[in-house]
Amino acid sequence: MFAIIGILVVFGAVLTGYLMEHGHVAVLLQPAELLIIGGAGMGTLLVANPLRTLKKIVSGAMGVIGASKFGKERYLSTLRMMYELLQKARRGGMLTIEGDVEKPEESPVLNAYPEFIKDHHVRDFVCDTMRMVITGGVDAFDMDQMMDLDMEVQHQGTEEPVAALSTMADSLPGLGIVAAVLGVVITMGALGGPAEEIGRKVAAALVGTFLGILLCYGLVGPVSQNMAKSAAEEHAYLYVLRVLMLAFIRGQPPVVAIEVGRRAIPSHVRPSFAEVEEACRNQAAAAPAKDAVE
Repeated sequence: MFAIIGILVVFGAVLTGYLMEHGHVAVLLQPAELLIIGGAGMGTLLVANPLRTLKKIVSGAMGVIGASKFGKERYLSTLRMMYELLQKARRGGMLTIEGDVEKPEESPVLNAYPEFIKDHHVRDFVCDTMRMVITGGVDAFDMDQMMDLDMEVQHQGTEEPVAALSTMADSLPGLGIVAAVLGVVITMGALGGPAEEIGRKVAAALVGTFLGILLCYGLVGPVSQNMAKSAAEEHAYLYVLRVLMLAFIRGQPPVVAIEVGRRAIPSHVRPSFAEVEEACRNQAAAAPAKDAVE
């Protein structure tokens, strides 16, 4: 929502300032200039990137419109889910959660958290790590290195569309100059004609430069920066899961592991100790009732 408001503010401020100086909006409506800049920009994007990156750019740009996936409620539900999973492992041994991590879609513990199940990056990160713990033979240091490597690969994947879109944004001012130069070429061909016609062609040429700069710094560039922040939020979320699971692997009880994870949550979305304690207490109280029903 804020991204849409920001885009409207950018274009609204530019247009309002232009009108305050008694400019004519019709002069800015240059479909040919927009086609040259937009089409060439999309073309460079297609030439420079494979299909998988283009799909990520589209999904990332659509994600800019909505709210962040990693808010306070998401972290709180994740801590509650991990507490339930680790408590189950501590009570009955690691083999009791083998079915949960092998088939998370069928797990009564994990399937209760649809956000976790739908996010295959996060789901695989947790399940693959716990699967290695169940297998045994890997010490805590090696597990930490393995999770760090996984996070690095995933972060590179999320940064790929950001870099591609940033490159496109950087090219837009240059493509605006291309459109302006073509406009000047057309203007040169009209020399000797009416002064009004020459003036319109010069204005159209200058609009090309204007559009290239505006689209770069007012639209595409900010969208790519928003996508970069989303990638950083996902990386921070995985880091919380990493330190939480590592604490459990090192022998800490689930309560302590959850607190370690809570301390790693970014401060602006970090739930309080009391909120996490209440969530885990409710989960612990619900578990015996669930077992009794089963």
